[in-house]
Amino acid sequence: MEKRVVITGLGVVSPVGNNVADMWDSIKNGRHGIAKITRFDVSEFKVTMGAEVKDFDFGDKRAAKRLDLADQYALAAAREAVEDSGIVSGENVDPSRFGVYGGTGIGGIATYESEITKCVKRNNMTRASALLIPMVMPNAVSGNISMEFKAKGSSFCIASACATGTHSIGEAYRNIKHGYNDVLIAGSSESVLAPVCFSGFANMTAMSTRQDPDRCSTPFDLERDGFVLGEGAGFFILEELEHAKNRGAKIYGEVVGYGATSDAYHITSPDPEGEGAAEAMIMALEDAGIAPDKIDYINAHGTGTPYNDAFETIAVKKVFGDDTKVPMSSTKSMTGHLLGGAGGLEAVICAKAITEGFIPPTIGLQKPDPELDLDYVPNVGREAELNYVLSNSLGFGGHNGTLIMKKYEE
Repeated sequence: MEKRVVITGLGVVSPVGNNVADMWDSIKNGRHGIAKITRFDVSEFKVTMGAEVKDFDFGDKRAAKRLDLADQYALAAAREAVEDSGIVSGENVDPSRFGVYGGTGIGGIATYESEITKCVKRNNMTRASALLIPMVMPNAVSGNISMEFKAKGSSFCIASACATGTHSIGEAYRNIKHGYNDVLIAGSSESVLAPVCFSGFANMTAMSTRQDPDRCSTPFDLERDGFVLGEGAGFFILEELEHAKNRGAKIYGEVVGYGATSDAYHITSPDPEGEGAAEAMIMALEDAGIAPDKIDYINAHGTGTPYNDAFETIAVKKVFGDDTKVPMSSTKSMTGHLLGGAGGLEAVICAKAITEGFIPPTIGLQKPDPELDLDYVPNVGREAELNYVLSNSLGFGGHNGTLIMKKYEE
């Protein structure tokens, strides 16, 4: 018998707030976290804007030296989610049935760059830190979380580019649904704001070259010219329903649908026909056992690149119809694009949207594109009764992921 899977804890670190309350206040009020990069000198770069995490304090300075920023963000977000849920290994959950699905798209690349620079400057490649490997390996995200919270069940790191967070939560949902674990910490993290990596993205011409922070991340706008690179983390506590009820947990909502596909088309460009993205949405709808007209809001992948926004719109129309009125917004207009961390953060945003009955806006949408004619919730969010919310993530490599979350009912 399949289990119901509910959300009992939320945690984030983001460019618009380092906890759920601050992040959600920014999202509701349409405040973005985009500014000129401060972490390194961008005077020689054609791209200068980013969505950095601000005023972040990991707390333990000694421990922080042993963790890449991606791992620090993941642990901080997981800590908030665990505290929010009240889950304690060995007290109200069996440690062997308590696990982690914590993903990252690229992992500790900032540490990797720093160590290479140090070795080159010293002209001695034997001087790499003994901590280099545990700081750069992508699975450090899930490994560190599992150790801190004594989660001895399933522990995985999923790395599927910008679909990482959605895949991590979706696979965790399936794990609990089929009875393998009772509680999973699930989400994703990313921090790639390092010079060489930043240069690579800029030279792909994937990022916005604008100098005005208010006009950099403009999904679905006629003048959109690329995404803004962000960083941070978002995590859920997912729990089997009866387990949550037995311990009196508060419930934010329920995960009811998940779809995952591949475009098998191009390493960076999405399929122009939107077939893979559409199929992921169809799979999620079938998993949830609902028709498309039940969806009250779509959190779009919505990167602000010319191709993504056009092709995602095509995919949505394939599923919901050319004349669909379903509201669809991109919160990347405020947070920037967290790459592997995006799906985790956006899932938390969707959970808050359901519980508070509020559709986040797409800010910066000043000049509508006549080719893009859906309801993108321009500039100002809306109060609305949300029973089913769908979230899309579409990653380099052709990875597509869709989650459907539902308002909780007995």
